[in-house]
Amino acid sequence: MKKALLLAGLLVAAFIGIADSWYLAESALSGTALACDVSILSGCNAVAQSPYSRLFGIPYGIYGTGFYALVFICSAVVIAYPKRIAYFALYLLGVFGFLASMLFVLIQAILIKEFCVYCLISAALATLIFALARTLFVRFAPLKLAVVK
Repeated sequence: MKKALLLAGLLVAAFIGIADSWYLAESALSGTALACDVSILSGCNAVAQSPYSRLFGIPYGIYGTGFYALVFICSAVVIAYPKRIAYFALYLLGVFGFLASMLFVLIQAILIKEFCVYCLISAALATLIFALARTLFVRFAPLKLAVVK
């Protein structure tokens, strides 16, 4: 896969993630119900109003918005400054987002026993970001070993 396509995918995924997380954050801050009528995934409001929906009193949507904004910015940095450190930072963000998303899905499944479609979309986006960032890092930022003579 070409570098430009991988970076475009990251930018699009991050933009969609910002919109998704912003909607969750805005709903939590204003106290309005989420619109979710997707048959088996209609537990959005149960998840959003659970005691597990905040960290240090801050809704997870705020953290998600910040995460996706960082991915977007870091992707833009990789475009402008294609150095190993920039690829590595993007990859680390991807790892963090993936692991956090898997934890949130487990919390929904085990503790809340309801699923939020917006949260699952975010988890899918974080997984995609991880896969794209890893591919970019492995393919385009290999460690160049110095040859000792």
